[in-house]
Amino acid sequence: MFFEKHVFCCVNKRPYTNPKGCCSFKNSENLQIELKIKIKNLKLNKKIRINKAGCLDRCDLGPVLVIYPEGVWYTFKNLEDIDEILNSHLLNDKIVERLRI
Repeated sequence: MFFEKHVFCCVNKRPYTNPKGCCSFKNSENLQIELKIKIKNLKLNKKIRINKAGCLDRCDLGPVLVIYPEGVWYTFKNLEDIDEILNSHLLNDKIVERLRI
């Protein structure tokens, strides 16, 4: 089985002392879980896959996610951002320019 869209959400965790920081300390893990739950509740989990990813090397812009096959990168900070990415891009193929990296 193949997915129509594949979302990779950075949940990388570094030590607090690392100057680069990490997406995990910016709530990426909880937001990734929420996006996965929303996709499952919409019964789209057979078409859209939400995955955890290690470091995507955009730490200063994080948390970040990338959607394939389009290869569109987003920064997201809260549930409102996740909802906008879900409703605009994942459901309607409309890129959310304000969150695009």
